[in-house]
Amino acid sequence: MNPFFKNLLFLHGYVGPGALPGRAPASPASTSRSPGVVELRDYTLHPGQRDVLVALFERAFIESQEALGMQVLGHFRDLDDPDRFVWFRGFADMAARGEALPAFYRHGEAWRTHRDAANATMRDSDNVLLLREAWPGSGFAPAAPRPPAGTTPAAACIVVVTHALAQPADAEMREFFRTSVQPLARVHGARPLATFVTERATNNFPALPVREGEHVVVSVSAFDDVTAHARYAEAIRADVRWQREVAGFPASRSIAPPQVRRLQPCARSAVRG
Repeated sequence: MNPFFKNLLFLHGYVGPGALPGRAPASPASTSRSPGVVELRDYTLHPGQRDVLVALFERAFIESQEALGMQVLGHFRDLDDPDRFVWFRGFADMAARGEALPAFYRHGEAWRTHRDAANATMRDSDNVLLLREAWPGSGFAPAAPRPPAGTTPAAACIVVVTHALAQPADAEMREFFRTSVQPLARVHGARPLATFVTERATNNFPALPVREGEHVVVSVSAFDDVTAHARYAEAIRADVRWQREVAGFPASRSIAPPQVRRLQPCARSAVRG
């Protein structure tokens, strides 16, 4: 697999040589605009290397990407797999992606500086979905100012559910998630954060592979903690309406059971729940 990690400069608030080691100031939210294109990046790491990667990512790889117009929307530890690191990265549109990624990976000082250390943590960085909003405004809301280095990670449980579909999500499917799934999920205690569908444009930076030829709906919700999510999971299992209407419709168009990922926001994640 290609562990070609994501090249990261360090402008804007990066603390480099001569500054306090390991510290970075709080940074503003990337932008008030929701990105038109989002990557869901899911990395498998070598055993024991996740904290190494998180520290490197938070020190050197956030402000550097944002300085090139990308949005580091959220980055997370997988609560059920100690060797998984998950993050969302946003772009204004595909054209912006096609410009920012080469600038970052081919010409960026941070990638040249930190490439070997980043790659050494990873077994696989190719599990990537290219996504867009399921409907206008269904992406992540503008984030509050990003926490500084040294912040305590949030206790929130961020749950990412990926539905693999036989066909692209049509208007009926998108409307179903907007008017049926989200309202009933809120009743049972979820805080829906975003819903995405597959971006069908061709990958315009092939050096970073994405999963092509797939059709998905990805929903992201927040809970106060893992206990709150467990209560939610129990509640929807007992809810006849949920099982009949909400669970049944996506299942009728899916090619596999939904993948459910429980994540904890890292200390400097913009998405914290």
